[in-house]
Amino acid sequence: MVCTHFLISLLSLVSATGVSAHQEPKTDAEIETQRALQRAAYYCAPAVGEFTAARKRAWQQQVLAGSPSLPTNEDLFSSGIYSSGSRMPSHKKQEILSCNVVEEETEIQNNSCVLTPIVTEGPYYHRSGHPIRQNIADYQIGLLTYLDIGVIDINTCKPLPNVLVDIWQANATGHYAGHPEPAPHLANEQPQVGGKRSGLLSAFPRTNFHEQWLRGAWQTDSHGVARFTTIFPGYYTGRATHVHTKVFTSWTENPNGTFDGGKLAHVGQFFFEDDLNMQVDKMYPYVENPIRDIRGRTRNWRDSLNIFEDSHGPEGEYNPVFKMHLLGGVINQGLVGFITMGINASYEMDNWWKG
Repeated sequence: MVCTHFLISLLSLVSATGVSAHQEPKTDAEIETQRALQRAAYYCAPAVGEFTAARKRAWQQQVLAGSPSLPTNEDLFSSGIYSSGSRMPSHKKQEILSCNVVEEETEIQNNSCVLTPIVTEGPYYHRSGHPIRQNIADYQIGLLTYLDIGVIDINTCKPLPNVLVDIWQANATGHYAGHPEPAPHLANEQPQVGGKRSGLLSAFPRTNFHEQWLRGAWQTDSHGVARFTTIFPGYYTGRATHVHTKVFTSWTENPNGTFDGGKLAHVGQFFFEDDLNMQVDKMYPYVENPIRDIRGRTRNWRDSLNIFEDSHGPEGEYNPVFKMHLLGGVINQGLVGFITMGINASYEMDNWWKG
């Protein structure tokens, strides 16, 4: 199985057709535009394959060196690690992560998962107050998870430095920072039955304006990579387990360490394999999810609003799922996930929730 997952944003499609960020292409013209973009983006796949493999090799060398903490840019990209010809010594070429990260060229070139539509940002994004930081966990308890997110420019097939990757997610029991409870008049609301919103409740209002856990943004380095320390996200009614993301090509940093978004180039969501989700469900504190014994988790294929389905595009050929690896010998020691997304750095879209 190819260990490279590559996402390309449908920014040109949205610009050309006026499709809002929460909708999938519907008309024949929109779908054909998407297919044309896929054909064009396909040629970036070999570059992305090496891009991702180099990042995984860097992680491997960190593990072999006994450094499980989040590596610095200098650690990850010291001389010889990132170059395309660099390989681990043959006596150390072992399966440190959950798959052999040195993929064959033919596999990389045959990888067709090179495109993904833009999907909704959801109702829990805060337009202000997101801190600029790599460690977004704060004091949230959960399974240690490192996220290695690469960004490329679809116009050049090159890694894109100096863009801001903004992410936010639920905690282990399915809550977002700042949104602890339902509105009082909706305290006894039951999930939607049937339709695209099946399983969903009304969004919890923001009532705590100080919480910032599991929210943060980081600028891609000179190699087009942003890395985060977090916990594996929990689930809530109606939604598959996911991480939200935005990519800004301009922003303003505030004196308190937060930022105000400027030019927004991408909105999306990342997912995790259901088999992994089910294993994490057995761990503390995920076992304390309040809906565990009432409604349980929503599997990827049942994700409300068709978000997981839409993330695969009209032909089901795109992959929005993190490629996850064990950091150690057992899952309890933590995970690292890799994904690469492509953006059109010249495009700008609206920065607000469209319901």
